[in-house]
Amino acid sequence: QVQLVESGGGLVQPGGSLRLSCAVSGFTLDSYAIGWFRQAPGKKREGVSCISSYDSVEGRFTISRDNYRNTVYLQMNSLKPEDTAVYYCARKRLLRCGSWWNDATEYDYWGQGTQVTVSS
Repeated sequence: QVQLVESGGGLVQPGGSLRLSCAVSGFTLDSYAIGWFRQAPGKKREGVSCISSYDSVEGRFTISRDNYRNTVYLQMNSLKPEDTAVYYCARKRLLRCGSWWNDATEYDYWGQGTQVTVSS
C-alpha cells in the first residue's frame, strides 16, 4: 500500500525556518520522483520542488532525501507570510522530475498535507 505522510509544519515568524518531512512506504524511494506542492486558501496548487535519483528542482527551498529512512525533506529558510499554505508531497508517475515536474496531474499518490503558517 503506497503511503506518503507529511510532518513538520507549524507556526513560524517571518524570517524563520521549518523542515518538512515526507515519509513514504509501499514503494522504493529511488524508483520515483517525489515532489512538494503547496496550496494557499483560494489559490491554485503550485509546485515547490522535486527530487529523483537523476535530477532535482529547487527554488527558494532545499530538497533532499534519505533512501535509508525512505524520507524526503524540504528545508525552508527565510520564510515569508506568502509562504503560508498547506504543503503536500506526492509521488510522480515517472522516474525523473523532468520538465513537467510542477504539473500536479503527473503525480499519482499524495499525502494528506501539513499546514505551514508564517506570521508574526
